Amino acid sequence: MANANLSTMEVDELLALRGEIDATLEERSRKLRDQLAQLEKATGRTTKPPGQRSSTLKGVKVPPKFVGPNGETWAGRGARPKWLAELVEAGHAIEEFAVGETGAADEAPEEKAAPRVKRGAARKTTKRRK
Repeated sequence: MANANLSTMEVDELLALRGEIDATLEERSRKLRDQLAQLEKATGRTTKPPGQRSSTLKGVKVPPKFVGPNGETWAGRGARPKWLAELVEAGHAIEEFAVGETGAADEAPEEKAAPRVKRGAARKTTKRRK
């Protein structure tokens, strides 16, 4: 079908044409996926769909950094657990529950570390006036 005038075609003809287009696109998509699989197999690399990132730490178990009074543990990753948040709200210091340390009261005060700066943080810009 070289130059079909879609506005003059009947509905049945248009539906049939759409079916042919869908089948052709599916076939080409399958061929491209097969080619990609062959390239991945040959190079040993895998590709991810756009927009998906993988973390180098994803799935890596880390030892707990905090232990609660009832044996609860938290590795310091993700959101603060409810048991720890409740204890901190009740007036406890988070350092009291640190693993391998005697607590903040028993230690000499240390120098404050410099605040961490997020990588890729957006900078504020000002508009230039003309």
